[in-house]
Amino acid sequence: MLELLTTIMGVAMSFAYYPQAYKIYKLKSSENISIISYIIFSAGTATWTVYGVLTGNFPIVISFVVGVVGSWLVLFLSLYYKNSKH
Repeated sequence: MLELLTTIMGVAMSFAYYPQAYKIYKLKSSENISIISYIIFSAGTATWTVYGVLTGNFPIVISFVVGVVGSWLVLFLSLYYKNSKH
């Protein structure tokens, strides 16, 4: 039961990146977004995903795969729209 709960909460927390990505895309601006923070988030989610795969801990993999996509999306959009006239 605890494994199911932690998987659900991990996935739910990983979805937190998507509203930020949407806002950057909609406004075509990443003003006031900390690139350093998202570099750290992106590296962290990728590291945890690899750890989960290597240890066979699939609740971690499932939780962090969603976070990898979201955090890298925010990072990419932030860099793309930083000081941009798109």
